[in-house]
Amino acid sequence: MKRPRHTLHIVTGKGGTGKTTIAAALAHALATDGRRILLCEVEGRRSITDLFGVELHGAEEPRLARTPAGGVVHGLSIDAEDALLEYLRTFYRLGIAGRALDKFGAIDFATSIAPGLRDVLLTGKVYEAVRRQAKGRKDAYDAVVLDAPPTGRISAFLNVHEAVSGLARVGPIRDQADSIMRVLRSDDTVVHLVTLLEDMPVTETIEAVDQLSPTRIKVGTVIANSITGSPLDHDQLQAAVDRRGLDLPQLSEADRAALEAEFAGVAGRELGERACAERLLELGLPLVSVPRETLGIDTTTLAQVASSLAEQLPAEVNA
Repeated sequence: MKRPRHTLHIVTGKGGTGKTTIAAALAHALATDGRRILLCEVEGRRSITDLFGVELHGAEEPRLARTPAGGVVHGLSIDAEDALLEYLRTFYRLGIAGRALDKFGAIDFATSIAPGLRDVLLTGKVYEAVRRQAKGRKDAYDAVVLDAPPTGRISAFLNVHEAVSGLARVGPIRDQADSIMRVLRSDDTVVHLVTLLEDMPVTETIEAVDQLSPTRIKVGTVIANSITGSPLDHDQLQAAVDRRGLDLPQLSEADRAALEAEFAGVAGRELGERACAERLLELGLPLVSVPRETLGIDTTTLAQVASSLAEQLPAEVNA
């Protein structure tokens, strides 16, 4: 069994772009030929539970799906408070005492006054899951897909060096941040940006690429989700927008006007999508398009999205 080229795939995007769906589909696409893939979520959003109908509790990593290509996808919901308790047990051997701190609200207090610590804890759990393969653990995964925070805060979330700069210059927290950054900046890690072909999501995607640049974490692909598509060329679409070329004498004037208006709206959206796609292509990154799923997302349509991704992703991502 050949392992994926990248062992950590980080999926981000503006809220409402279908980021979780794409992350789940990517996990499906990677789960081939006996591979075990872990799909993670952070910040207690329950997105994976809502998508798969499988409850994620604490450190449990239940199976979410077997894929048609012969792989398995597991799920993990990472909670900052649980991660801090584990951190206290690991580095300070605080077991029962750590749980007592939780009862007094000390953990919530600590992560509130030092939000950077929360991000270190969350990324630390992802780091631990990725590192299992190198340690030869039986519960290792061939790749981890992270349904990450949205593009508005992705650079701050991933730049854990910056997050701990005001907290610790030495000690376990700093060592953990250093280890995490080595993995994030390695060739094993890649970030995928999910967007709609609309002005605001595209602008935020472009800004996220700029903000990620100083972190030296590789951006792999831009995934344009929920694309309508049209076989018409630019001139034909423009003619529809201008309400030219529609000759239907059998219709009444009112019906013809209504049909022209509908065609103009559809054509205008398609021209807008193409203009947004041109802006994204200027980034010099691979651009993947996922068709709109008009019937919503379930296990069947998720497999179809996964197949679309697998066909378009660069070979180094899907290998």
